[in-house]
Amino acid sequence: SDLLRIQALWVYIAGRAAFLNNSEKLMKGSKSNTKDNEGLLWLQLRKFVNLIDELRDLGLQEHINLPRIAVLGTQSSGKSSVLESIVGLDFLPRGDGLVTRRPLELRLHHLQEDAEPWASFDEVKDKQFRNFKEVCATITKLTDTVAGVKKNIVDDPIKLSVYSSTCPDLTLIDLPGITRIPLKEQPENIEQITTEMAKRYCMDERTIILCVVPAVIDITTSEALKYAMEWDQHQVRTLGVITKVDIMNQGSDARRVLLNEDVSLKLGYVGVKNRNQQNIIDRVGVQTGLDSERQWFANHPVYRSLPKDCYGTDTLVRKLSQIMYAHIRSSLPDIVKEIKEKLQLIDDRLQDLGPSLPIAENEKAQVLWEMINNFTDLYLSLIHICRCRRIERCRSRWSPYH
Repeated sequence: SDLLRIQALWVYIAGRAAFLNNSEKLMKGSKSNTKDNEGLLWLQLRKFVNLIDELRDLGLQEHINLPRIAVLGTQSSGKSSVLESIVGLDFLPRGDGLVTRRPLELRLHHLQEDAEPWASFDEVKDKQFRNFKEVCATITKLTDTVAGVKKNIVDDPIKLSVYSSTCPDLTLIDLPGITRIPLKEQPENIEQITTEMAKRYCMDERTIILCVVPAVIDITTSEALKYAMEWDQHQVRTLGVITKVDIMNQGSDARRVLLNEDVSLKLGYVGVKNRNQQNIIDRVGVQTGLDSERQWFANHPVYRSLPKDCYGTDTLVRKLSQIMYAHIRSSLPDIVKEIKEKLQLIDDRLQDLGPSLPIAENEKAQVLWEMINNFTDLYLSLIHICRCRRIERCRSRWSPYH
């Protein structure tokens, strides 16, 4: 079954990769204006992301690591707010302490403008969620079902697909925040559990690390950034997100960090201003919060003078999309190569096992009949051989020369 599965994956991805490659050549050869080319880029990104999601659904992730984005941060660093801003919807559980206790695999699908957003869970079959408060409640329910109502953490991802005109075509994995001090109902080694889980995802060379760091701490003391740089030793697949820039001490700012002058990352940093807790209590919507963010950066005496690719959720979404597009595109040849190698390995193993058994019922009956006939013939042959040997012994015993 593994052979058939890998063969199917190989044929599928080879065809899809060729199709995407041809589409990309057409895009490069196009003489359209910049806006049209940008639209083609998003179209290509959607094809690439959908391809990886389809391969993941087919089970390829069990055999080969696939490109993805992992959201890394310490507890209360603002990860949930960043994710909701990227998606453009309110849907994540909130509360005190460690809220994310199972990784959340978010598959985002962009819809046309004014289309009604909806969501679905892999664990809730044949149901579309139109009410995102129900989505939030379902995440909590699925977490409690697997991880328990206490504060246990389980590395069993919740798979949530969101379809909306407010989100890009991306797949992100929200990891439980790295926690130092356990709460009353949490295991004593909570730091080790959360760190090792994050490490399993972020050590993978095909994982882009979205490292969330609050601006209210010295970046050189950031634990999340320390781990990101340890797991991504060349700092080529880590994008920093600086949250809470609006609540820094008076007279201080994150200018040097956003300009990549303090702790350098190849992909750089993006500063964002999320909704604060009072905004959430007052039920300020995500889109209202994004409008407020744009105005805040545009009017800030320091940040408005910085390059526009240093701040704002719009910039973050654009950067993530471009990074993921390039990352998937560069990874596809290696994925195809690995599938071929796995296919050959399993084919060799099956050759050692001999011919495979038939699948059709009539063919099974034929094989069984042949086995019975072969056994009967062998048994009769043995009886004949034994009889002949007895006759020979008798003849030799009564021979006149005996």
